Amino acid sequence: MTTRIDTRFAELAHKGRAALVTFLMAGDPDPATSLDIVKAMPAAGADVIELGMPFTDPMADGPAIQAAGLRALGAGMTLKKTLDLVRAFRAGDDTTPIVLMGYFNPIYVYGVDRFLVDAKAAGVDGLIVVDLPPEEDAELCLPALAAGVDFVRLATPTTDDKRLPAVLKNTAGFVYYVSITGITGTATPDFGRVAAAVARIKRHTRLPVAVGFGVRTAEHAAAVAQGADGVVVGSALIDVLKATLGADGQASAGTVPAVARLVGELAAGVRSARRAAE
Repeated sequence: MTTRIDTRFAELAHKGRAALVTFLMAGDPDPATSLDIVKAMPAAGADVIELGMPFTDPMADGPAIQAAGLRALGAGMTLKKTLDLVRAFRAGDDTTPIVLMGYFNPIYVYGVDRFLVDAKAAGVDGLIVVDLPPEEDAELCLPALAAGVDFVRLATPTTDDKRLPAVLKNTAGFVYYVSITGITGTATPDFGRVAAAVARIKRHTRLPVAVGFGVRTAEHAAAVAQGADGVVVGSALIDVLKATLGADGQASAGTVPAVARLVGELAAGVRSARRAAE
């Protein structure tokens, strides 16, 4: 079953460039503004959109994404409202892939079977659930694949050649390579090591490899795009969003344009790194 994710990465490979994958927390700083930001992203240059599912205990997230999740929860965001946001986005865009990223607990509470039905109906294309290892594939990964929703797996600098086959076994859509050890948004990756790691992963899979954690500028994005199939940016976008908020944490007239502007700069960086068509 071909998903929007498969189609988008194939299109970009044919064009000889990497994808810009943008991450924002669903509902940050409030559901209405969040939807406006997501709607603005494709025109600004985002090729794939990741939406965080707000959760009270985000163990792998750095301070920026943790704060975004708390803002979203404070504004009343729920998993159901996250799916509503995707559905509203799909009313005007049926081609940009949407990936939900987060933790298993909210999905478990929602009910796995019900969640997959609702997510597929809303227009969700993939899931990244960071606290479900391959040993737990029966919990969500395999049901998601059966429902036609890609299950995107994380690989890290500590994922060695012995572990990699287990990580890749049921992965679909793309592989998300975490370029640094530790939490999001806290360090700049060594781009030479990242390129070598991507090449190593690609020896084990035909799936696209996208790189995230620590990518903050157009220059970073261009460096990663030289060897990766996708460049993921999250904390930098959330930092820009936060800087536009009022003292009460409310969105301002500059919130959507500021995020869209950075997406445009990152997209230009990604597009400057031409790659051989595959």
